[in-house]
Amino acid sequence: MDNLQQKIEERRKELNGLAKEYGLLDDRVLMKSRELDCLLNEYQRLVVHLEAM
Repeated sequence: MDNLQQKIEERRKELNGLAKEYGLLDDRVLMKSRELDCLLNEYQRLVVHLEAM
């Protein structure tokens, strides 16, 4: 879980950097946002699974 949280934080930083450099509507920013969304969804599924135990 720590590794996943680290990946989320890395993607968030990358996303912020890209958004500052290229603007919010750039394809690179949107792609990085989707990557972050996937990681956040994975984290949410993990949390729900652990709470159900």
